[in-house]
Amino acid sequence: MAHVSSFAHRRELRRAKRIVVKLGSAVVTRGDECGLALGRLASIVEQVAMLQNQGREMMIVTSGAVAFGKQRLRHEILLSQSVRQALHSGHNQLKDMSLPVLEARACAAAGQSGLMALYEAMFTQYTTCTAQVLVTNLDFHDDQKRRNLNSTLQELLRMNIVPIINTNDAVVPPPEPNSDLQGVISIKDNDSLAARLAVEMKADLLIALSDVEGLYNSPPGTDDAKLIDIFYPGDQESIIYGTKSRVGIGGMEAKVKAALWALQGGTSVVIANGTHPKVTGHVITDIVEGKKVGTFFSEIQPAGPTVEHQTEVARTSGRTLASLQPHQRSEIICRLAELLIEKSEEILTANKMDMDLAVNAGHSPPAMLKRLSLSPAKLTDLAVGLRQIAVAARDSVGRVLRRTRVAHNLKLEQVTVPIGVLLVIFEARPDCLPQVSALAVASGNALLLKGGKEAANTNQILHQLTQQALSMHGVGEAVQLVSTREDVEDLCRLDKMIDLIVPRGSSQLVRSIQRAAKGIPVLGHSEGICHVYVDGEASVEKVIRIVRDSKCDYPAACNAMESLLIHRDILRTPLFDQIVDMLRTERVKIHAGPRLASYLTFSPSEAKSLRTEYGDLECCIEVVDSMPEAVDHIHKYGSSHTDVIITENEDTAEQFLQLLDSACVFWNASSRFADGYRFGLGAEVGVSTARIHARGPVGLEGLLTTKWLLRGDGHTAADFSEQGSMEYLHEKLPVARPPAGQRESN
Repeated sequence: MAHVSSFAHRRELRRAKRIVVKLGSAVVTRGDECGLALGRLASIVEQVAMLQNQGREMMIVTSGAVAFGKQRLRHEILLSQSVRQALHSGHNQLKDMSLPVLEARACAAAGQSGLMALYEAMFTQYTTCTAQVLVTNLDFHDDQKRRNLNSTLQELLRMNIVPIINTNDAVVPPPEPNSDLQGVISIKDNDSLAARLAVEMKADLLIALSDVEGLYNSPPGTDDAKLIDIFYPGDQESIIYGTKSRVGIGGMEAKVKAALWALQGGTSVVIANGTHPKVTGHVITDIVEGKKVGTFFSEIQPAGPTVEHQTEVARTSGRTLASLQPHQRSEIICRLAELLIEKSEEILTANKMDMDLAVNAGHSPPAMLKRLSLSPAKLTDLAVGLRQIAVAARDSVGRVLRRTRVAHNLKLEQVTVPIGVLLVIFEARPDCLPQVSALAVASGNALLLKGGKEAANTNQILHQLTQQALSMHGVGEAVQLVSTREDVEDLCRLDKMIDLIVPRGSSQLVRSIQRAAKGIPVLGHSEGICHVYVDGEASVEKVIRIVRDSKCDYPAACNAMESLLIHRDILRTPLFDQIVDMLRTERVKIHAGPRLASYLTFSPSEAKSLRTEYGDLECCIEVVDSMPEAVDHIHKYGSSHTDVIITENEDTAEQFLQLLDSACVFWNASSRFADGYRFGLGAEVGVSTARIHARGPVGLEGLLTTKWLLRGDGHTAADFSEQGSMEYLHEKLPVARPPAGQRESN
């Protein structure tokens, strides 16, 4: 099998064919160090068997024989002692039995067969065959034995058998200090064994599972300890090692040494946690899929900063941004608006490069090309929107929402503050970058931007202009563009660094982010299934205008109509025919709902589902008997995004507006009005269908949270107890503070 150098990036791990999985003592054994962690071991076996059945060549280097033997020998000793004491001393002394110290080699001898039998039984469940291989240091130093070992393992792999390898701890001598030969790693523990074996067998990947998340820059648990995502050979001097794990003879220093030796030999290495109950069931498969798990050892250092570093820099600069005066944040946004016009030629040149690449690729749908394209008119509109945001920025951060006199000389305020660090992920829509950047600046938030690769050139120039505007007040790093090839799922794992994720794109993108972001709130909507209901008292002219605009103005938008509900009384009238004729003229493909299909002799193709977001010139038409039935239908099949009623009956319209539980509910207006710019928000970060925090088009207000400020004069809670001398007043005060220099009564 040909072997090349190690993989440079995590995403390349998907190509790993031959994989060694090293199971540390802390992974295999129970917390009491006597016996095996069977549930944990079973999940690891399942993953190894799955990868083996995918056509990969899997090998396991395992600990556990000593722990298994210790459990077995303790049981035998207790049983023997209890029988002897029962015969000679009676039952009263059973409680005084003590266990002798068990010698490790004896435990290993007693445990090897049981450990292998357990592996064999587990792998049999997946129709996977295993074979045991016991080795010692001499097997690697003796050339003939090493060739024999290599030949045996190669033959086992050829026959689709998983070799399970361990040091022969029943006979192995204690490791000698500094016994490494030049260019050769001595087999002192299973870390060095796994590394030596991986290089000897020309493995593509070594996965070393332990009881820590990976490699930290200082001992885990210390205040400043940070998990290292990617470790390079030159980083060794910056690491402070802690103590070894509770079991085993290695330690993190031994693991790093073994990993670097394997890396030098051409094998990629990942050190990860194999004991965490939430991830053990997929840790191995996640690593092989290239996900950001544990510490990845690489010989190639990336050209740019890591996303973790970018997030830290953005947070630090974002705090400075939040402390600026409102007019300073407004000046930054106005400057960005000016730059969009001043540098329009450079922006459009970069955008043309992206457009040409997308067109030449030949698989970009028209809707995506439309989103990707910029024009002078679009840039002018962007600049106008940014100036609206600049005006709003003067009264955003630090605005007092509530003031209360809790007691004499004790005043409470609730004020608006930034959320923190935002991650906005957007697809081929470069106009999103300056809009979201302006909203982040206005709200004092740090911002990470992850744009689609289709708009890479446009995003780059727009981000440069954003940083140029930010630099006028010394906060150029508050907005960061993530240009590394981070998977979206990996970004969503940064729950300790990112406070809110805002996806801008397809429903598929939003759903994938909502699934991946376990510990970070996601602001957005997974679907835009918008309805237009045509009441029996609707105006013909308004119906045609609103339905056409809602469906045909921009079919790919999340606020485009997907389902048209028709009152039954309209079904056999000229209005119904006009609606259908108009849609066909606009080349809209019509799908009939079940009730509509039952009324028509020759109906359009029946809709496969009434809960479909077409995102194109397609829609479903269905019949309802009344306005309340339309509301029930929308509640059942809609997505709580935007829904419309067309009627001349004011009472019916008001009921519809009150009864329908959607983020946006309109009367005699197109669904396309569900947009931050049209709402006068200047721009939006997205449309939210969530029930908390922000709902509908989310502009500046949705990127703020609040904090409470209490100003006292030596007050304590004891002052208000039964023995205290003070009483609560809870008197509401005017929100506006008195002018500077003017005292406020206590």
